Amino acid sequence: MERSTPPFLDEPPQGQKLTSYDREHMTLYLRLLDADRDSADWREAVQILFGLDPDHDPQRCRKVHAAHLARAKWMSESGYQELLRKDQSH
Repeated sequence: MERSTPPFLDEPPQGQKLTSYDREHMTLYLRLLDADRDSADWREAVQILFGLDPDHDPQRCRKVHAAHLARAKWMSESGYQELLRKDQSH
């Protein structure tokens, strides 16, 4: 199955600064937030969004999903403010 998302790390970069990784994966983060809001099963989300097989490596898949969902939530709660500041400075 071919993914339309950019290559991903098992864990996105952490910290309180927006990274190029965050910018590249913004669509992925939005889709993760949508899946979470809809109470989608994490196994289905990781298979669709990351192209990973949770039956083959459930531990890694759970880690990838949880780490990216946490970063997506950070983006939606505070990381987006950096995007707004940058847009306002142009």
